[in-house]
Formats: sequence, C-alpha cells, structure tokens
Amino acid sequence: MTFPHQNDNALPETDALDGPVPVSAAPVSAAGHPAPQPPANVVGVGPWRGELPVGDHWDPELLAEGDTRNVVDEYRYWTHDAIVADLDAKRHSFHVAIENWQHDLNIGSVVRCANAFLAKEVHIIGRRRWNRRGAMVTDKYQHVRHHPTVADFTAWAAAEGLAVIGIDNFPDSVPLETYDLPRNCVLVFGQEGPGLTDEVHAAAQATLSIAQFGSTRSINASAAAAIAMHAWIRRHVFAQPVR
Repeated sequence: MTFPHQNDNALPETDALDGPVPVSAAPVSAAGHPAPQPPANVVGVGPWRGELPVGDHWDPELLAEGDTRNVVDEYRYWTHDAIVADLDAKRHSFHVAIENWQHDLNIGSVVRCANAFLAKEVHIIGRRRWNRRGAMVTDKYQHVRHHPTVADFTAWAAAEGLAVIGIDNFPDSVPLETYDLPRNCVLVFGQEGPGLTDEVHAAAQATLSIAQFGSTRSINASAAAAIAMHAWIRRHVFAQPVR
C-alpha cells in the first residue's frame, strides 16, 4: 500500500478518491473557512477519504481522525498491537543491551536505533528507570527487558545461547570493521563517560572498538550503537563479507 508524502500539498482532483489525505492538505469547514490544522512540523496523514479498508489491523479512530505517529507509511492507520505483531514476525536475531547506573540520557536514542534496525530486544542493565525522551515513542514498538545486575544479564544471555559482544575502546579491543559478528548475539554498550564496566568486559566473548580518525577519544553510546547495529545488518541481512 502506498501513501502520499506529508509534503505533497496537492489535493486529489476529486473527493471520490479513496485513501489517506496528507495533513498538509487543509480541509475547509462548512462555513468555507479553513479548519484548524496541526503544527507544520507534524508528520503523518489526515483522515481516510472514501470507502474504509477492511481488516482487523486497521484502527477505526485513526482512520477517522488521521495518523500522525512516528511510523513508516506501511503502518499508517494500523493498531498498535497489529504493528508490534507484524514487527515480531520479522525481527532480527541480535539483541542490544546498555548499562544504566547513572540514568544515561543516551538510552532513549539507543532504543530508537534498535527499533530502526529491528533488534529482537533491548536490555537495560542496572537501574530500571531510564529517560525515554530520546526514544521518540519507539519503545512502544520495541521489547525492553530489565536486568538488575550484570550477573543476571549474563546468566540470561548464556541460557539463550547468545554471544555477549562488548563495544568499547579497551586495549584488548579488536576492530568492529574486521570482526565477524555472530548471528545470535547481544551487543552491549556502557555508560556515557565510564564506558563498559569491568564485569561486562570480563564476561564478553569479545570487545570491539570502532575506528575513529579525529581528535576525540570516543563517540557517544547512541552513535556507537547505531554503527554496531548497522554492522550486524550489513553482515547478516546484506551478506557482506568481513575482510
């Protein structure tokens, strides 16, 4: 199913056409005045125009009022549960974990990246509470599991048959760029600043570094997470060999 882009300001030539209406296409009230519109930076589509589609995955309220959620066009007007079920049917086999001992603000961005790359689950190690602002509501579509301690996390990973792969710049780290990431693994990231704890470092099958060429000693955890996840995607989705 194809939907128009939000910036397409052209109205259909006839109201008889079925489908979504861009939020930028301003409706007119009965009195002939433009109806109130959402802010210009709102992404999405307006109410469905014409005959309604049939299927349990459609959300009647969204069809009637429009859909401005942060979802790809494929999922416009779908119920939340239908979207999660569809994602669950095709999630990748890698997991992502991040240590949370100091309420790291990067966690939300890591969750957003995990959703974008369709990670199996995200694991929070340490404090249960985390700042969701950076997730941009993507945590509603991503499974997030809490582990109170590193020992609890590593025991879970062992039981699931997942290789624990740390991402950090340690003296014994090997380059991510030349490491053959396992298909079934969990990529672990530390706190902004201190990085991975010694406990995670010791438990990891390998610790990988990301090549950098500037003056800074490190990049932030969310950037590192995006790079590492995409490395897994290149290896196991696009079958790009490691050289």
